[in-house]
Amino acid sequence: MKIFISSARKGLEEERDSLRGLILALGHTPVQFEDFSAQTTPSREACLTALTSADVCVFLLGPNYGHIFPESGQSATHDEWAAAQAAGMPRLVYRKQGVTFEPAQHTFARIVEAYATGVFRDSFGTTAELQTKVVQKIKELESGAPSLAFTKLAQPQALRWSLDDTDTHPSAGNQSPLLELHVLPLDFIGYSARELEQLNTSLVDRIRATRMIRDDIALHPSRSQDHVAVGNRGDRPRSWNTPQPGEVVEVRLYKSGQTSIRATLPRDGMGFILAPNALPQQIADLLRFTGALNVIQQDHIVVAAGVSNFAMTSVDTFQPQQSRQSARPAGFGHPSLHLQTQPDESVTLAALGTGADEVASYLAQALITQHPRAT
Repeated sequence: MKIFISSARKGLEEERDSLRGLILALGHTPVQFEDFSAQTTPSREACLTALTSADVCVFLLGPNYGHIFPESGQSATHDEWAAAQAAGMPRLVYRKQGVTFEPAQHTFARIVEAYATGVFRDSFGTTAELQTKVVQKIKELESGAPSLAFTKLAQPQALRWSLDDTDTHPSAGNQSPLLELHVLPLDFIGYSARELEQLNTSLVDRIRATRMIRDDIALHPSRSQDHVAVGNRGDRPRSWNTPQPGEVVEVRLYKSGQTSIRATLPRDGMGFILAPNALPQQIADLLRFTGALNVIQQDHIVVAAGVSNFAMTSVDTFQPQQSRQSARPAGFGHPSLHLQTQPDESVTLAALGTGADEVASYLAQALITQHPRAT
């Protein structure tokens, strides 16, 4: 495994140096900025690229926050935390005891440890204690990462779709097609009113932490009796004559435990595109995004995808740099205006991480096959 070590170096010099040798002794590859050679890539970009190539991240919280980069307004460790969270990577967090955190580091620690958006962390007092705990966790990881496995459902599961809702997201308009991804945890009794209110309070922060939606895009929370939601109302000016990739427009958390993500489809001057070359990646990104929200903890989930108002879409290749010259939308003469997958299996939680590509490939193919212009 590649194991990325993330922390400010000041105040953790001994611990960082000890982990490198420990990880090598266990037969794995440590990745840390001290080992980077001279290169033309900007330092921040090089660190984030190295992180995304790793299998697991070890975060050490010491007294110092680290240098604040003007590009992001936060430290390298904070950047790396956000990137690992967005990628759904396993994160092991260890906090040093007996030291005083500077204010910025105290704030960052609250983010990492927050019940709503963070992970449970361990602590250590000495380098030897840290090493012992890291060895134990690495051994657990060696025993096997969560595998992607499917199980036939004993009975159909009730999912909420956009056509079930009386409201349509305002950024897309009533006629524009939306890609929907729905994830329902099994054996979950649902949220209480208090828990739903806590999720309502934390949802914007959860979304921001994934970096799936740019910081300059305004997010607007809302809620009803059975769900909380955060939407992007499409306030940014845009040209409809140039190719545009799909983007998230709404996240909903239902009282039942279902998480629903709605996104626009790629489009160009000729209209919306159900693209065999782009749809699997878009769905995979939404699956990882769902996992990065850190809401669903159950081991087995039901996943479904759909496209509303597909009559306005055409099956074609999406070219980010060039608009098509013609298109053949499905048209409005079809009895159903929605494409939907009908899940008859559950899948393990790995679908929101390491197994996202496999699940997305199946869902994308199922949707495209239903489209009348697919053949």
